[in-house]
Amino acid sequence: MKLMASSLIHVRPLASAAASAFLRPSRLVPQPPDLLKWVRREGGFVHQSVKIAFLEEEKPNGLGLGLIASDDIPKGSDLIVLPEHIPLRFEAKDGESSALTHLARHVPEELWAMKLGLRLLQERAKKGSFWWPYISNLPETSSVPIFFPGEDIKNLQYAPLLQQVNKRCRFLLEFDKLVRDALENVKLDDHPFGGQEIDASALGWAMSAVSSRAFRLYGSKRPDGTHDDAPMLLPLIDMCNHSFKANAKIVQEKEASNENMLVKVIAGTQIKQNEPLELNYGCLNNDLFLLDYGFVIPSNPYDCIELKYDPELLDAASMAAVVSSTNFSSPAPWQQQVLRQLNLDGENPDLKVRIGGSELAEDRLLGALRVLLCNDREAVEAVDMKTLKSVTAEAPLGISNEAAVFRTIIALCVIALQHFPTKIMEDEPLLEQTVSLTTELAVRYRIQKKSLIIDAMRNFTNKVRQLSSQETVASQ
Repeated sequence: MKLMASSLIHVRPLASAAASAFLRPSRLVPQPPDLLKWVRREGGFVHQSVKIAFLEEEKPNGLGLGLIASDDIPKGSDLIVLPEHIPLRFEAKDGESSALTHLARHVPEELWAMKLGLRLLQERAKKGSFWWPYISNLPETSSVPIFFPGEDIKNLQYAPLLQQVNKRCRFLLEFDKLVRDALENVKLDDHPFGGQEIDASALGWAMSAVSSRAFRLYGSKRPDGTHDDAPMLLPLIDMCNHSFKANAKIVQEKEASNENMLVKVIAGTQIKQNEPLELNYGCLNNDLFLLDYGFVIPSNPYDCIELKYDPELLDAASMAAVVSSTNFSSPAPWQQQVLRQLNLDGENPDLKVRIGGSELAEDRLLGALRVLLCNDREAVEAVDMKTLKSVTAEAPLGISNEAAVFRTIIALCVIALQHFPTKIMEDEPLLEQTVSLTTELAVRYRIQKKSLIIDAMRNFTNKVRQLSSQETVASQ
């Protein structure tokens, strides 16, 4: 994938999408129009105390441009209000056929950002675009991993993320070819990008611009009264930074005079002078924050590791944990039935399980281990599925069973940790050196992954000790 990654950082006519210049990312034009004035001129509202400023952080690269309060703002105040015509959406009317809608049909749903990215590229290429004051304020660079040098993609060290990065790189290169072929003989009047050349660099810029800034809100109304889930770019609003303890929130309201939908940002708390405006982007793990937004959250409570539910892996873990069981590779029929209920066996099972995050371990993994480490069918059948999977249930199949489950999870963590080629004590000194932003991001990301594994091991070790104490008390 080194070739794929490096091929996306060349400067091309429509995009300069490399992460190396992210220190203080420049905008598409040196002196873009005033975005605050544009929103107000087009019928939007911006609170008089909301200003655009460069947000500093302890790290030298800072946080980039964002919104701050130039004075105290009371809780409940409207901060930004956008009328319906300002958000940028991908809208294809029923039956409409165009080169752009044709291209959009080839974008998989999981890469929805590329679909809206095509619309963004169309408006960027259009002379006199209504959205030019917004687009010209967008950064010309991105720090998402598809733009990392090949060596720094390797530096991420975590296989599930590497697979996602490689998948996106492959898609962009294949989609680049599809776009070129599809537009080769299109007349200039029908060309969605005004005849400008579009390549993997431009497509990557557009996809990352959308993935890092778009919001999925209510779209058009369906006949049954519900609304479509519509990704849209929200000028100015998308300059709010992320926080799990956000001081602002987005709401949608209908205008009193008509059916048009307003998008509002409201102060969820009192915002003090010089505080940044922050929204919660979602309870996401660091894989998604880095893939879509280009940053990593230290001590992210929602971060986790992903493992494949694999009998051979579980056998290895049980041996390392000194837990005797042959049920992982050869479960009894009644145990297989439970695994099917957990969607870990049968047709089209979901074999991805998680350790870490707010629940310490995914409930399906807990349920499977409890059942496979128990040979008492009647005891299992006496416990309902909800309890079998519960993280908070106290040893539903007995203390010795629960201790065996936790020791097996600890062993899984040890195995996962061994798959990283470096240790935290080797990673941390790299952050004291002068390294590129992409190297720093990769190192910070893998440190956080290893830290959460160690934290999970510590938590489950404490649980084993508590169970041992309970067992000792019970035997006295």
